[in-house]
Amino acid sequence: MAPRTLLIALLVIAVFSVVGAVSLGSVPLGWRALGALVLHHGTPLEHTLIMDVRLPRVIAAFAVGGLLALAGTLMQVLLRNPLADPYILGISGGAAVAVLTAMLLGLSGFGLTVTAFSGALLTMLLVFTLSRGGGSWNPTRLLLTGVVVASGWAALIGFILTVSPDTDLKNMLFWLMGDLSFAGNPLPALMVLGIGLLLALGAARDLNILARGELQAMALGVATGTLSLLIYVLASLLTASAVTLAGSVGFVGLIVPHLIRLLGATDHRILLPCSVLLGGSLVVAADTFARTALAPQQLPVGIITALLGVPMFLYLLNRRTR
Repeated sequence: MAPRTLLIALLVIAVFSVVGAVSLGSVPLGWRALGALVLHHGTPLEHTLIMDVRLPRVIAAFAVGGLLALAGTLMQVLLRNPLADPYILGISGGAAVAVLTAMLLGLSGFGLTVTAFSGALLTMLLVFTLSRGGGSWNPTRLLLTGVVVASGWAALIGFILTVSPDTDLKNMLFWLMGDLSFAGNPLPALMVLGIGLLLALGAARDLNILARGELQAMALGVATGTLSLLIYVLASLLTASAVTLAGSVGFVGLIVPHLIRLLGATDHRILLPCSVLLGGSLVVAADTFARTALAPQQLPVGIITALLGVPMFLYLLNRRTR
């Protein structure tokens, strides 16, 4: 598929996914109601339902999907591993430990947001410091350090859940599985997504070269050390923003870049914005299904993305092995 055609198609899909998500729910709204609201002719109930309830959640879902997809694309270049995922370096685990601890201490709302972001940033610094050690930095060492740190966070999460009172367990488990029910203001996450995409597009040419191998990139004059540090910090901050907003939503950063590559986009000038659009649309669609499939009961969106991601991961792994 031609790059411009792919970009336009994904943009149309993103618009339809957002409009569809706003329309669907326990109180369905047709196109006429949405049009009336745009023209300021909607009823107060429709205005409240759309502007105060559904639209902020839909925007949050799109931001989370875009952040994770962009981070996944960058991670796969950084580690030179097409099966890399934003969560592989333990950033979500650090945020989860911080949030669960804050819940035990009785914090809520903005306090959880601050603790989640702090935990993610702490993990980023910890992994990067340990991976450098006294020697040189390399992707393999970073990957191994991230896996070990993530395992440590998983053990702490299990301990916290074990000692937590029963009244807090449901909220904790929902957050761990990825939940947009209590997502806060999505505008900061959208700003991070926009800035991150611009920075990544600015380095798109060097990313194309780095994807072919570090030695070739160095031979062509790319400052691989600086570029790798930029990718790592940017991908970590993108993941931290997504975790802060919605908890642990997995597999988006893994499968979305692959789907875009399967459609023929390998140039990062096209791959990056296409991944953001498809990632955002995917999480919006998954969250719409999660809140309508068993209405009025709502499922964590992380369950839906995992059900989609596991078979896709196995397919990609088998395809790569062959």
